[in-house]
Amino acid sequence: MDTVVIAPGDDISPAAEFIARGGIVAVPTETVYGLCCDGLNREAVLRLFEVKGRPPDKPVSLLIAEKDAMSAVCRDIPDAAFRLAETFWPGPLTMVLTRSRSVPDPVAAGGCTVGVRCPDNAVALRLLRMAATPLAAPSANPSGLGSPRDADAVLRYFEGKIDCVVDGGRCSIGVESTVVAVERGGVRLLRAGAIALRDIAEAAGAGVSA
Repeated sequence: MDTVVIAPGDDISPAAEFIARGGIVAVPTETVYGLCCDGLNREAVLRLFEVKGRPPDKPVSLLIAEKDAMSAVCRDIPDAAFRLAETFWPGPLTMVLTRSRSVPDPVAAGGCTVGVRCPDNAVALRLLRMAATPLAAPSANPSGLGSPRDADAVLRYFEGKIDCVVDGGRCSIGVESTVVAVERGGVRLLRAGAIALRDIAEAAGAGVSA
């Protein structure tokens, strides 16, 4: 397989076409590069797991283009999740919520929840809108290795193994997103990251437990 590289500023529609055909595309976000596919395409998600070497019992998060898209992949969304989305999206906060039936089992590793995030990166948001689907998007590294902050690092990992790399320059933050579970009973920290817990607690109107 020849991995197509889309240079900074070039038309990214070929990347959206790869997504539509079940392909895998590496895309920059403000945190790190993500390895993306159509998050509602079960076969594409299974291929992503295979390419990344990700254990099937480890779920992946979905990128969405805007906060209103939460309702397409999640249900029974607590009010605190809407407050957090209003405050931090687009941005480096992943919220784990009850998944809807539209989300394939492999995304959630067979569980009842799914992580969702709206990234603060113009290239990623453009691709999400062009693809018109949530993107399954773990970091663009083989499992166990460092997360890449630029396209060259992605190519060192996956050249010839994925369909396309969208070179959007170096990621501005370089630290993975903060991950919280938002439940009726409150907010739980699942992974520390770019957003401080005190800011999450203030926006949610509730404390954050570990």
